This record gives sequence, structure tokens and C-alpha cells, in this order.
Amino acid sequence: MSQIKILWVDDEVDLLKPHILFLEKRNYEITTAQSGTEALEIENLGSFDIVFLDENMPGLTGLETLTELKSLHPSIPVVMITKSEEEYIMEEAIGSKIADYLIKPVNPNQILLSLKKNLDHSRLITAKTTSNYQQEFRKIAMDMGYINNYEEWAQLYKKLIYWELELDNIEDTGMAEILESQKTEANQEFGKFIDKHYPEWFQDGIDAPIMSHTLFREKVVPELTKEQPTLFVVIDNLRYDQWKIIEPLISDYKLNKESTYYSILPSATQYARNAIFSGLMPSEMERLYPELWKNDVDDGGKNLYEKEFLATQIKRLGLDIKWSYHKISNLNQGKKLVDSIKSYKDDDLLAVVYNFVDILSHSKTEMEVIKELASTDKSYRSLTKSWFANSPLLELIQLAADLNFKLLITTDHGTINVNNPSKVIGDKNTSLNLRYKTGRSLTYNDKDVLAIKNPKSIHLPNINLSSSFIFAKNDYFFAYPNNYNHYVKYYRNTYQHGGISLEELIIPFAVLNPK
Repeated sequence: MSQIKILWVDDEVDLLKPHILFLEKRNYEITTAQSGTEALEIENLGSFDIVFLDENMPGLTGLETLTELKSLHPSIPVVMITKSEEEYIMEEAIGSKIADYLIKPVNPNQILLSLKKNLDHSRLITAKTTSNYQQEFRKIAMDMGYINNYEEWAQLYKKLIYWELELDNIEDTGMAEILESQKTEANQEFGKFIDKHYPEWFQDGIDAPIMSHTLFREKVVPELTKEQPTLFVVIDNLRYDQWKIIEPLISDYKLNKESTYYSILPSATQYARNAIFSGLMPSEMERLYPELWKNDVDDGGKNLYEKEFLATQIKRLGLDIKWSYHKISNLNQGKKLVDSIKSYKDDDLLAVVYNFVDILSHSKTEMEVIKELASTDKSYRSLTKSWFANSPLLELIQLAADLNFKLLITTDHGTINVNNPSKVIGDKNTSLNLRYKTGRSLTYNDKDVLAIKNPKSIHLPNINLSSSFIFAKNDYFFAYPNNYNHYVKYYRNTYQHGGISLEELIIPFAVLNPK
């Protein structure tokens, strides 16, 4: 490790000799200056790793020197040292983005602590995080072999996401690669679990998780009150990790409850989101409301009647509430709802579907620039955070807090970055989705899929008497033999949904109250 270079600016620099000797013994290289002017005239000023700056000096004051220094070298960390505890000086220094603030008299250990905090901070965090994850890695690996229920899988997934986000903040990419391999192993085991237990969840007397079709009844309705309006936001395609990234931006609210629930299969919008708003599984929607339900092979939009489905569910549950529904698919629609939110303050329920993350995942497939910006889960999270921070949705949430809305945030399903093609053959009426297929006479690789020969057994429509469903596991995506190489190149490393993975099926539900 190269020697750390410190510039110490103080008009009483002679009194600092004990401090300087203390630091030099620890291999720090110290350069001194007796005034701000002298400091700013030093050649290679930008080569210093850190500057200690006295606030009260004749000539250029510490604050004036700080301003000049930051204009020349904005990235150098500066520690302000002062005798004064006046608030305006602290505010001025902090507003100028100082790294630390020390009150005289300072002892050598205070200086050393400030150096550790500002220069070794990244290294120390990396070492601590790496050590902690290495310990947790062994526990996660052991736990994985013993999980046998849906709650434990949700807890394990949340633990993996916690460490993934922690490792995002350190310099050691090797740990992130180890975690990625552990997530892959977890998805393999999770696929086996879903293969074995998913069909059971629809049988009477079996303990099943809250799923898309029971979400509104079990999680939304209990939050509705006549005393406070509720804003219920469904952000399409929002994974649990993306939720954890945007959660800190919702600063006008305090998190009250956070949980997860399971998307139904296929983990695709036309199935899962329609199930949320109707409170029904797809086969029941098709049977009871044929005018509102469309199958994969039918022409036209598949999510055009969510408002109508919600109306049927509210009526079926006997809810006496005033409600409205809005779907936001572009910037202008978002701004329009922001401008009109005050008119809904007397509603018991304001339901909003926000489509941006879905648009982002499709754009990654179709646009090279988005592929580059979101080439990994880390960058995909970062792009999601940037969007949310500048979106009408965040503005809507902020206004909702001012109007005392309770806030519920969830999604319909997640997505997974697909990398491994799996060949499938079907007739011309086979559905087009890359993570699930429905049709007749499907030929596929057994180990890559969950196959459902009788769709009615998991409450999915039978498009015809011999149709079946297959769902891709892990990070597989379906590719036809025709033009195979082009197809694989086009869709590899894109975000898809509809299949079986922790990312697609275990999704967030959060309840927040205004601060």
C-alpha cells in the first residue's frame, strides 16, 4: 500500500509537531502550510490524499481556503479543525462538503480515527462485509438443504438479497461472484420445491402462501379504513431487490409492515395482475367473465379490464367503499394523476398500476443502450432507482403523504436475467413468452421445465383439449430450433418473466404510513 500524503494547513503549525511525529511513525507523509494562500500555491496540490484545515487563520480564512481548494480539486477530502463551536461555521463547512469536523484541542488519536474513517473506510467496510458474508455463506448453504416450506424460501431469498445489496457497496467483486453462484444454486433447489409443491397449494386443507388471487382479500382489504384514504400502487415487474433500492427514497413515509407473497404461474402480467384485481385464478376468470378474459392465442390486449375485474371483486367481498383505478403507462398519464390527486382524497381506495419497470425490462431486450446500462442486476437496480427518483410516481407518493394517504406498494411478479437457452418445439398456435409456453404437442427438455399436462389442476385455462403448460426454471429461456443462434444472441442477458425463480415468484408487499 502506497504512503498516504496529508496536507496540514494551520497558522500555528509549530504546535502540531507531536501530532506529526505520531502520524509519521505510522507511515503517513505530512506536508505543512502556515496559511491558506501558502497551501493553494503548493505544486501538485491535487496529489494529497487528505487535507487538515484550520478554520481560524489570518489572511484567507479556513472557509475561504476550503472554497478555493474545492474549486480546484473537488474530490480531495477536507477535515475542518476549529476552536469555534458556532453553528454557522459548522453549517458553512458542512455545506461545502467537508469530510469531517473536529473541535480543538484535538489529540493524535482523534486525527488517526478521522484518517481511518475517511481513507480506510472503504477497505475496512470491504473487509468486514466480506468476513460477515463468508460466515453467512456457510449457514445459507446448510439451510438450503433443509428448507421444505414457502415461508422458509421467502426468508432465504430475502437473506440472499440483503447480502447482494451489501456486497454492491464493496470493492471485492469476487464475493459478489460467489453470491451469484449461491443464488443460482438456490434457484435450482427452489425450482425443485415449486415442482413438488405448487399443484398442492390449490387443494383444500393444504397450507398455501398468499398468492396473486388472494392478495387483495388477505393483504389490501385489512388495511382499508373509513378514517384514512389508501393509495394502493402496483409497480409492474418490481423485484424484491428493486423495492429495497427505492424504499429509502420514500422519505415522507415510515415503513409499517413489509412482507412477501407468491406470484401465480405463469409469473406474467396477463395472469398474475388480472388475478390480483379479480381475486380469481385464470380458469375462473375465463369461466365467469369470458368477455373480460383473453388467452395467450387471442388477439388484443390481455390486461384491458383490470378496473372491471376489481369492481367484481369489491362487489363479491361486499365492500362498502369509494374507490378509483388508474393505469399509468407513460409520463403524461403520470403527470395527469399527480395534478388531480387532491380530487381523490375522500376515496377509501385509490388503486394505481404503474408500468415503468415493465417498459424498462422490455427496453433492455430491444435497445442496445439499455442493454449496456442494465447489463447486470446491480446496474438494473441502479437504473430502477434513477427512474423512480425522477418519476411522477415519487411525486404522487409525496403528495399522497401530504394528504394523509396510507401507502401500499407491491407488484404482480418479478423478472430474472436469462442466460441459458432451452430448445422447445410447438405448433404455430404455441404462446410466444420466453419463460412459459402453452400449446399442443410441446417438445422440450424435461430437466429445464415444470410441465403441467392438465392446466385445470393449477387453475389455468385449457385452450384446447390437448394443450399443456411448461414453465422454465432457473435462468433458462425457450428458443425454437429455427434460426436458433440469432434468437439466442438476441435474448440472452435480458430480463424475462413467466417462469419459476425466486426473483419472479417471491415478491414484495409493503405498508407505509405518513410520517
